[in-house]
Amino acid sequence: MKRTSTARTTRRLLARGWRSARLALAGALALGLAGNAPAQDSAAPSNPAAFQSFDRIIAGGTVYDGSGAGGQVMDVGIRGDRITALGDLSTAPTKDVIDASGLAVVPGFIDIHSHAVNADRETSGLFNHPQAENYLRQGVTTAIGGPDGRSWYPVAALLEAVGETPIGINFGTFVGHNTVRAEVMGRERRAPTADELDAMANLVDTAMREGAWGLSAGLKYIPGAYAETGEVIALARAAAAHDGIYIVHLRDEGRGLLDSVRETLTIGEAAGIPVQVTHHKAMGVSMWGRSVDSLALLDEANARGIDASSDQYPYTASSTGLSVLFPAWSLAGDRAERLERMADPAQRPRIRAGIVESLRIDRAGDDLTRVALANCRWDPTLNGLNLEQVLQRFNEPVTLEAAAERVLWLEAQGGCSAVYHTMSAEDVDRIMRHPRTMIASDGGIYQPGADVPHPRNYGSFARVLGVYVRERGVLDFPTAIHKMSRMPADRMGMSDRGRLAVGAYADVAVLDPDRVIDRATFENPHQMSEGVVHVLVNGQVALRDGALTETRAGRVLKLTDRN
Repeated sequence: MKRTSTARTTRRLLARGWRSARLALAGALALGLAGNAPAQDSAAPSNPAAFQSFDRIIAGGTVYDGSGAGGQVMDVGIRGDRITALGDLSTAPTKDVIDASGLAVVPGFIDIHSHAVNADRETSGLFNHPQAENYLRQGVTTAIGGPDGRSWYPVAALLEAVGETPIGINFGTFVGHNTVRAEVMGRERRAPTADELDAMANLVDTAMREGAWGLSAGLKYIPGAYAETGEVIALARAAAAHDGIYIVHLRDEGRGLLDSVRETLTIGEAAGIPVQVTHHKAMGVSMWGRSVDSLALLDEANARGIDASSDQYPYTASSTGLSVLFPAWSLAGDRAERLERMADPAQRPRIRAGIVESLRIDRAGDDLTRVALANCRWDPTLNGLNLEQVLQRFNEPVTLEAAAERVLWLEAQGGCSAVYHTMSAEDVDRIMRHPRTMIASDGGIYQPGADVPHPRNYGSFARVLGVYVRERGVLDFPTAIHKMSRMPADRMGMSDRGRLAVGAYADVAVLDPDRVIDRATFENPHQMSEGVVHVLVNGQVALRDGALTETRAGRVLKLTDRN
């Protein structure tokens, strides 16, 4: 990957002393390739016209185009927001040179499962931290929100709000099944009437026309958990009519993993829509190793013509609210109804028994240290404590029954998010190696605060390159780049992002393969990743020499605008 010392010296001269000479020549030379040409399918060096000029050249790096092919030392020429040439551009005039000698030049990463925007604008990272530094420092240039069945509605309002906020990365969204169901039916635990199902399908159709990239579902969460498979098929058909995809948080990632994957494949086949199992995992000690079976189901489905894939974050712990421990029936209705149910002497023991079962089998086993509180907004002193420590703080016995009772109390106070250490490293490796698995963070946009969130928010993409490629060899470098760039782009039908090719948008990360690494830990998660040196978003420099610029060149991405 390293260039010769002569080449490095040449590039330094280009970046320093030759810049003014190039600028002087620029006005006298004719323009070369058109900036809006469709993206070519490869990073094979183009042979640009001798007199083409550029706004910016990324010079002398080893270019990995996102296809999974090996790298080639070449220059990347950019005009406006597009890549217009690849090859030897050492004599071409340009306004700016970014020296990438000895570094890898890769497509900006695409996070296909992002919580960059929450349903509550006040807690949405993209509005509060629009630069999206924790993403940029991982090389991420595009985030797709609205996962797990939860999105803004109407989608048009979200995209308008994002568009009015200069943002540091590109952003698109799914429309959420849970959100649509709540719009029509609230949190009721029943099947929809025919009119209600039509109303939900119409909401999905409208969202797709407004630019949503597909339908997301969270069948573990309320109210999506109350939906039968047929309901989801009907709504997935509405998304399929616009060439969207269906991405799902499975109904059960633990004991019911395999049946839940089968349900997803049934939905895809019946609706005629590509399906994606998001944050693919095998939850709970009793399920460790069963990724062999869940991946086999995907392979069998693809063999018979169902377009099925998955994504994954590179950790053995998940994160969601404590309410995931509750039996679904107990969460119906509004907050007042739920609190009344939790206080009812006849129903509380049933709820507690359900929490005990969830902790014992899926979330903790016999070790309550597996569950750590991430954010209790109403009492930040609890943040970072595991359930064993919480029980000790309240001088209670360290038992599953006591933990369940304390979880009921925590939920009544306002609830908490938590981190669950429930997966095996072998399953993570196996899922990551699978050719139909891409990388996604399931994280959001964060700045250091009082909470103790999952480190995936700061480290997912850098961790793949630093730990799973360089340190452990689970993937090779070109394959990892593919899984983080072109593969999710192709899944979304984005033919002009996620790749380094003439005509593609100039979303580019320049990183040091020998140094890129995540720094966020479960104990100290608010730490930025390292080793990403430069990042360009739509041709503009967002990170240069490891320092943020003031440029926010991100755009709203709509399915309706794709090629």
